[in-house]
Amino acid sequence: MREFAYRRADDVPGAVALLGGDPDARYLGGGTNLVDLMKTGVERPARLVDVRRLPLDRIEPTDDGGLRIGATVTNSDLAAHPEVRRRYPALAQAVLAGASGQLRNMATVGGNLLQRTRCGYFTDVTASCNKRAPGSGCPAVSGEHRNHAVLGASDHCVAVHPSDMGVALAAFDAVVSYETADGPGQLPLDGLYLPVGDTPHRETALPAGALVTGVTLPPAPVAARSRYRKVRERASYAFAIGSVAAALDVSHGVVREARLAFGAVASRPWRARTAERVLTGAPAAEEYFTAAADAELAAARPLPDNGYKVTLMRNLVVAVLCELAEEAAR
Repeated sequence: MREFAYRRADDVPGAVALLGGDPDARYLGGGTNLVDLMKTGVERPARLVDVRRLPLDRIEPTDDGGLRIGATVTNSDLAAHPEVRRRYPALAQAVLAGASGQLRNMATVGGNLLQRTRCGYFTDVTASCNKRAPGSGCPAVSGEHRNHAVLGASDHCVAVHPSDMGVALAAFDAVVSYETADGPGQLPLDGLYLPVGDTPHRETALPAGALVTGVTLPPAPVAARSRYRKVRERASYAFAIGSVAAALDVSHGVVREARLAFGAVASRPWRARTAERVLTGAPAAEEYFTAAADAELAAARPLPDNGYKVTLMRNLVVAVLCELAEEAAR
């Protein structure tokens, strides 16, 4: 591991100043992703700025009925918070579906959203990888890609974003707040992650040196009846090969509002807006759920060994929506 300097920030402006926009410096939250990458040589920061003790560890209601979640709130505290469980149950379920209890006790909301892909070529410093070494190529396209992207990828990168939490936040129109030397800013979660294109090493739209300070969930009554479902290759402590965050508002057998986001199928949490449009105003029935899933997945471009994800996601969407519709009918 490369030698590095370590500084602990006392406040948000101080943290931003300590980083100073230095491309060789990194913010350190729970460290559950960054430290692993440092051990393997993928990340080699010259300086770490510890932000864990900043006063960003609260979950508070907003004036309009939403929730504001601080960036240093731990995954465990987020999943256990009564208002999160009551208003956005899919978010609590998504957090609990990710990692072990020990990791959730350390991992933070801000760090979770900015975690790097678990693609084996990215984490192997002896391999080519456009995300890690721009212009070196993407060996996953012709190599091992069974768990890689089927939506929104390019010839330059087919890696997937690993966050469970981000999928649920995407379904509920979360907004990410950040601080820079020039002052505060905000980005909708949909705009936080950049399209892969030919620059997969540029992962987010955050300005250089920006510190994520929190996430705001706007009020969403539909979210109170929501669910997160994750498929993985082993029963626990594994990253998804496909996941869905879904919410459904049904009245007299007709869908009034639907929220859908997919995980483990793209380089970012994938908001399924095409499927939402198909569902809105349609009968809450399996055939219409299937049509909505097919409409969203029509854009899928699977590689030779990951086409199974299209079928998996179709079945997963239909199963979760059928469960929500049955609950609404009780």
